[in-house]
Amino acid sequence: MKNRKRDRRPARSRPVKRSEVDIKEATSSYEKWMRGCTTVIASDLRSKHEQMMESPFLFLRGTFYRWAQLWPSVCADLCNAPQVLAVADLHVNSFGTWRDVEGRLCWGVDDFDESYRMAYTNDLVRLAASMKIVIDAESLSIKMKEGCDAILEGYSESLNEGGRPIVLEEHEQKLGKLGIDSFKPPTDFWGKLNRLPSLRQSLAADVKRALEKTLPDPRMQYKVVRRQAGLGSLGQQRFVAIGDWQGGCVAREAKSMLPSACVWLKGEIGHRQSCYQDAITSAVRSPDPFQVIQGSWLIRRLSPDSNPIDIQTLPRHRDEHMILHAMGSEAANVHLGTKRQAANILEDLGKRKARWLRDAAAHMADVVEKDWDRFRKP
Repeated sequence: MKNRKRDRRPARSRPVKRSEVDIKEATSSYEKWMRGCTTVIASDLRSKHEQMMESPFLFLRGTFYRWAQLWPSVCADLCNAPQVLAVADLHVNSFGTWRDVEGRLCWGVDDFDESYRMAYTNDLVRLAASMKIVIDAESLSIKMKEGCDAILEGYSESLNEGGRPIVLEEHEQKLGKLGIDSFKPPTDFWGKLNRLPSLRQSLAADVKRALEKTLPDPRMQYKVVRRQAGLGSLGQQRFVAIGDWQGGCVAREAKSMLPSACVWLKGEIGHRQSCYQDAITSAVRSPDPFQVIQGSWLIRRLSPDSNPIDIQTLPRHRDEHMILHAMGSEAANVHLGTKRQAANILEDLGKRKARWLRDAAAHMADVVEKDWDRFRKP
């Protein structure tokens, strides 16, 4: 008998039900699936686990796979709502800034790693649940009812208007209340990048091509460093090409991509391409021209004004109602990328009880916090 070439793909497994596993088993299963899809950096994964133990909010950010597993049973009555290409892993720190093709400063969702076709209600409940967890930690002062109302108001208004890109430097000047002070360049941004140790081994050909394709001059001299960033994607490879060009520094980051954890949940391997590109292409926004998918890599420009915004560190004068209203509006901007669903969503919203978002978010936040307690136990 001839020797068969070993199939390196993980075997297809049956979907995992909430009642069958706890958080530690779910984490082990998900990370085994990750290793079957991409190269995993073990030290980064350990750092992720350490951060997840620090607070319920960091735990929420690092465990979308668990949310996807629990959501269908905890909020079963919301899962039959109209389907959209959702952010999926939406939370109050999923937003940031970038420069569009005209150099304008834009604001919106900056992470579509887990994007997947889901009920529109998932994004709203996850956003509101993350808000409740941050409120409980006394990092936001807004009341739960007011915050949920702001999210729903922004979401509904944007759906009715057909959406609108959030460009901070023009007609959206009022959104300076988002905490414009936080958009100042991070301290020593280029110095910190340049101090990272250079990669010792050669880059794989596919990632080298992907990085050079977006550099201003593919023949320019650059060094490559490994970078640790984010939380949900910790463990995935990140490489940064950084060099001097026409009087200043430029940098491009390549991050290895995975399919959404929803693919893991279904017991599937799926293709290595995520829904990231579809999400940023279809959403109502003025996009970052440097953020693209090249093969199995997400390429983006790193710069002092292209940054995630941490809601917990925004200035004290922040208008929290305005921030949450804008977050709801941006969720609608993303959902409007799924054509011909706006009317169906508005009709569905009109049928729901006044407290539906508050109740569902509080329930999911409670489930997350109980899981966090279990995760920390030896």
